[in-house]
Amino acid sequence: MTGASDPDHAVERVRRTCLALPAATERMSHGEAAFFVADKKLFLIIDDHHHGADHLAFWCAAPPGRQEECVERAPERYFRPPYVGSRGWLGVRIDGAPDWDEIAEIVEDAWLTVAPKRLRKRAGG
Repeated sequence: MTGASDPDHAVERVRRTCLALPAATERMSHGEAAFFVADKKLFLIIDDHHHGADHLAFWCAAPPGRQEECVERAPERYFRPPYVGSRGWLGVRIDGAPDWDEIAEIVEDAWLTVAPKRLRKRAGG
């Protein structure tokens, strides 16, 4: 695992991963950096100690079953986020020493979960 003890570095790394995806845009939402497909559909939002939480994380769209699988496998890294967890979204901690390869896959899956078919085809998904 490649670590990122600097919170700004972790958020910047997530930002670069998100913005490398086709038609991905960033804007503030609920006081946090949020990432959209074609500036319309939210696929990921940063959770920088949201409402006093003890972590730096992000919440993202996830394919069916992903949330349960991740939370069961590694509850210290994954969680069911408030508000959107009931819709299958996944919470992912990025403090400590996250597995950046796995995070890149999760971010791409989040994008694929909400991207329109035409963009998924263009991206090879």
